[in-house]
Amino acid sequence: MDYTNLATNILELVGGDTNINSAWHCATRLRFILKDETKANTEKIEDLDGVIKVVKAGGQYQIVIGNNVGEVYDALISIDSRLGDDSEVTKTTTEKKKLTFKGAFDAFIAFISGSFTPFLGAMAGAGILKGLLSLFVAVHWMTPNTGAYQVWYAAADGIFYFLPIILAFTAAKQLKVNQYVTVSIAMALVYPTMVALTTKHAAINFFGIPIVPTTYTSTVIPILLVVFVQKYLEPIFNKFWHESVRNILTPLCVLMILVPLTFIVVGPISTVISNALAGLVLALYQNARILSGLVLGAFWEVFVIFGVHWAFVPVMMNNLTKWGYEPLMPILLPAVLSQAGAAFGVFLKTKDKKMKGLAGSNTITAIFGITEPTVYGITLKMKKTFYCAMAAGGIGGAIVAISGAHANSVSLATILSLPTFIGKGFGLSIIGDIVAFALGTIFTILWGGVNDNKVEVADTGDTASNNINNDKKEINYNQATKLASPLTGTIVPLADIKDEVFSSGAMGQGVAIEPSVGEVVAPADATVQMVFPTGHAVGLTTDDGAEILIHIGMDTVQLDGKGFETLVKKGDHVTAGQLLVKFDIDTIKDAKLEVTTPIIITNTKNYHKVKTVATGKINQKDELLELK
Repeated sequence: MDYTNLATNILELVGGDTNINSAWHCATRLRFILKDETKANTEKIEDLDGVIKVVKAGGQYQIVIGNNVGEVYDALISIDSRLGDDSEVTKTTTEKKKLTFKGAFDAFIAFISGSFTPFLGAMAGAGILKGLLSLFVAVHWMTPNTGAYQVWYAAADGIFYFLPIILAFTAAKQLKVNQYVTVSIAMALVYPTMVALTTKHAAINFFGIPIVPTTYTSTVIPILLVVFVQKYLEPIFNKFWHESVRNILTPLCVLMILVPLTFIVVGPISTVISNALAGLVLALYQNARILSGLVLGAFWEVFVIFGVHWAFVPVMMNNLTKWGYEPLMPILLPAVLSQAGAAFGVFLKTKDKKMKGLAGSNTITAIFGITEPTVYGITLKMKKTFYCAMAAGGIGGAIVAISGAHANSVSLATILSLPTFIGKGFGLSIIGDIVAFALGTIFTILWGGVNDNKVEVADTGDTASNNINNDKKEINYNQATKLASPLTGTIVPLADIKDEVFSSGAMGQGVAIEPSVGEVVAPADATVQMVFPTGHAVGLTTDDGAEILIHIGMDTVQLDGKGFETLVKKGDHVTAGQLLVKFDIDTIKDAKLEVTTPIIITNTKNYHKVKTVATGKINQKDELLELK
């Protein structure tokens, strides 16, 4: 590959060096912060030989290259040295940027996303448990007076009741303020004595200033406003107090000021905001119910693609707090099921056996709420199929909106959340869900353009790769080989990991492991092609020709080498079982990062089949992958 030519094309297509604020790379991606992303020609960049995919996330323009990203980055720097890590261009990212609406909105979305993501799984699980308890009561399997019900209800409702506390911790981390001080403030808001005052409608005063009793349990907006105020208040006291007493006196001052300020000012302000949001949603839901269902059902996955769906999370939590139910959640399920239906339509219509395998497996995962592999691997790639799913989701969403069904807790949009919708309109909402899936299938078969282009997908046995090529190319297949496990831990299907570039198969097929021991060994006799400077990724080419990427954890490049020790260098020849990298699992987890490690066959196209032969627990050197 001509890395200089590729780098030159990338530089031109992202809008030139004048459009770049900073540029760097991780183990697989060139990462840019662009002044204007609209100047980047994403379609042409993705068509470049050597580019796998373009991902826009977290304010970054990410170009997925794969194992050769280091060479492409070096070529990029050789063309324009100002783009290096220590360059003036990179340093400009630390300067204060002019406030714009887009910048403020992007920052808000990133803040909300980072605040809710860490505990979203726990909250979704608790919400589904709440729905199941409602189902158990409805079918007379259980009554609210039984001990089992009360224990399970405590498990289901606890995270919602004390939501301000857990949200305080994650939101404070996002704004880089003292998390434990924020948690202390949240605990004061839900302190039993203060909760009792609200229950009794008893008013108190703070040095003569009246405090209006307000409910803070299960709320979102008050604690988010508190963190925002703390962001500006805390540095003032950090500058005022000497470092010898700062760790004690700054929290003291913040607590003494911010807790009463919250009860007196922030609480009432948040109440006004909450009531306004709830009123707006209620007005739209009551007066434009069908339109609301059409828009949310059709465009929800579009919101997910652009990351703006996080803006709905505090709104839905606020609805639940104000009314005791949430009307938007049931409308989102048709959007998810329409993607599953579209994948099923591809499964029925495609003539390509390998794409049929991919579509079949993704139909199942989408039904259970995991739509990223379906969207990025199938429907969005085919475009017409994605439009078919949008149409089906809109129709299904309108039907669900007409039903008036609502959720009694916030969860993920999945068929597992159906018990949380039990109540008024539940039957008609089920019909809307079925319609969304059925129309997604029918529209895709009729107008999805499934066989418009020849689709070639590497067969992986249980799931097929989603590499889609419009132009048929001759492939020289490698000889069959087997690879041992480079890690000790637990097998995780590639489709289940959070990074869409890996889970969608864009980088190639393989498997992931949740490691229990912080050691990576060579899975076969091989030559080291890449060792990332931070130690979090290593690339190998086996003597049999398999190209392997072992990426330790998700986003671990952020650790800048902390907790990693590399024992080999580029060009070394290693034998099967030889130790390559040591890493500290606790360091990764303490940084709130995923330790799940993908093992990717980056030249999947050179094999007929990439099959995982292990399940459950696995030890180093146990047989892991079979390549044919």
